[in-house]
Amino acid sequence: MGRTYIVEETVGQYLSNISLQGKAFVSGLLIGQCSSQKDYVILATRTPPKEEKDESSKHSKAKLDNLDEEWATEHANQVSRMLPGGLLVLGVFIITTLEMGNEFQNTLHRLMCFPLFQLVFAVEKSMNKKRLWNFTDEEVSERVTLHFCSSTKKTFCRTYDIHNPKSSAKPADWKYQNGLSASWLSLECTVYINIHVPLSTTSVSYTLEKNTKNGLIHWAKQIENSIYLINGQVKDEDCDLLEGQKKSSRGNTQAINHSFDVRVLTQLLLNSDHRSTATVQICSGSVNLKGAVKCRAYIHSNKPKVKDAVQAMKRDILNTVADRCEILFEDLLLNEIPEKKDSEKEFHILPHRVFVPIPGSTVMLCDYKFGDESAEEIRDHFIEMLDHMIQIEDLEIAEEINTACVSSSMNTEASWDNTDDEPPKQPIKTTIVLKIQQNIGVIAAFAVAALAAGISFHYFSD
Repeated sequence: MGRTYIVEETVGQYLSNISLQGKAFVSGLLIGQCSSQKDYVILATRTPPKEEKDESSKHSKAKLDNLDEEWATEHANQVSRMLPGGLLVLGVFIITTLEMGNEFQNTLHRLMCFPLFQLVFAVEKSMNKKRLWNFTDEEVSERVTLHFCSSTKKTFCRTYDIHNPKSSAKPADWKYQNGLSASWLSLECTVYINIHVPLSTTSVSYTLEKNTKNGLIHWAKQIENSIYLINGQVKDEDCDLLEGQKKSSRGNTQAINHSFDVRVLTQLLLNSDHRSTATVQICSGSVNLKGAVKCRAYIHSNKPKVKDAVQAMKRDILNTVADRCEILFEDLLLNEIPEKKDSEKEFHILPHRVFVPIPGSTVMLCDYKFGDESAEEIRDHFIEMLDHMIQIEDLEIAEEINTACVSSSMNTEASWDNTDDEPPKQPIKTTIVLKIQQNIGVIAAFAVAALAAGISFHYFSD
């Protein structure tokens, strides 16, 4: 028995409305959430067309077995940044004409087991490289490929096991449901971070991005091992998230509030069988991330477990910090910002988060905005990546941006203990800044942001 995909009706309407405009096919991504029993698809987005330099390039890409894997994978990477906790790229879709649909059926093995098979694996592999977390053994490892015929409106659904490159296609059920995510549950959290990443002299040949990610892995373990309070309570991970909610006469759970407040507490004490040791390194510099980030996660309302909700929140915390760093490094490289010669520290503000609702759903997607970017630019990026119209007034800027000062300092040793700059005299809201520190002849980096004074170091979240 194959997996069942419960799909928002608007996804079917979206696929039906896509025009091939003379092209042999159109491909895109399927977005949703996995569960042990079934998977939920709440959004589909076509991969933006790639501008070809000449006509010969266009013709070379006309055949179905010439899917542009690199282009589609890059689109998946961009879209994955826009997904809050709990949402994933579940697979890929392809839309063809009736004639191509017949060809598709006749050459199923060649087309399904090679181009789409390769594409779904390439997408997952690319996104997995940048994650600070790993899938558990209990999680679903199947991803979906969907063929949609634009003439007959018929669907042909298959899944592959992404943990087994030699896996064969399995049939899957594709069922539509109206208002699928209209009652999904949301979890919100503000997380205060103070991450110190020493850059040892032995890793000076690595890129700044790679060094930073290696350091974030250390912090990610703290997030994984933290205690999570849901509405002020520690709940058993196997309990129903909605346990204790009132029920209607029909027996359905009527959640008074579909939003849950989450607080993250760090583990201060180790077990007696663990020893704590300090690591001292000779460093060429360090990366320091400070600030507050707004985190959100969403989970289906079909008997959700506490452990699934906590896991979704953990992953949003890890993803949003890693994504901001990655976006900043891309921006620095793109704009070729020169190194400072007269200062030991450089401060760069990391992008802050912007949310936008999905019509008819409680789920909100996100993007990241630099201070000099306009609301129109953010709207256009949403439209380009997700192929859905949004209004500027729907944009919700979850974090404020503030200016950052530049100071001078020099360190030759660093440890894994946190190092703190003098806190600001006035509270500053949810700002994250990257501070780049460099010693003579050696490029290093610092990522920093001002925190409101008086934050307890015993808590990651307020």
